[in-house]
Amino acid sequence: MIESKNPSAIRSQKEITEALISLMREYPYSEISVKQIILESKLARKTFYRNFESKDDVLISLIRDNLREYFHEVDSGNVDVLTTIFSFSVSNKEMLMLLDRNGMLHIVLQCMNEYLSLHKQGKAGEANPFVQLFEGLDSEYLIALNIGAIWNVISLWIHRGMKDSPEHVKETIREYLERL
Repeated sequence: MIESKNPSAIRSQKEITEALISLMREYPYSEISVKQIILESKLARKTFYRNFESKDDVLISLIRDNLREYFHEVDSGNVDVLTTIFSFSVSNKEMLMLLDRNGMLHIVLQCMNEYLSLHKQGKAGEANPFVQLFEGLDSEYLIALNIGAIWNVISLWIHRGMKDSPEHVKETIREYLERL
């Protein structure tokens, strides 16, 4: 996505993103074209390309925007990370279910890994619970372990239709970890 503070550009980006989600409700992602997104959003082709490079760019921008909120909450500290990821998932249920239906949940994992690499570079807030846990250790492995394990659980939960309560899933994980 082409970053802009211009209110018109922000509004156009939102309309384009909403058009893509609307189309994903009806069609497989692979069958959606930029032309369909433009028609659905009722914006000019040049407006689309002023804001995004492709339909993949639209999707990745949406995921990154949603993850930014999640990581901001984690960076603030004083949160249960597992509860926070479930809250993120519940808040973004439609997007996640659409990604799952299209076999694309892995894109969320890729975006998480990209964001977490910033933590490795020391840009995480001191309140972030992982800063102290990772201190003095090879954080790349620990990031992969944490996000990979948690995201696989979340992905399975999403794939099952998010029917089990987050509390049930968290309790299952906690009981397992206690057995280790």
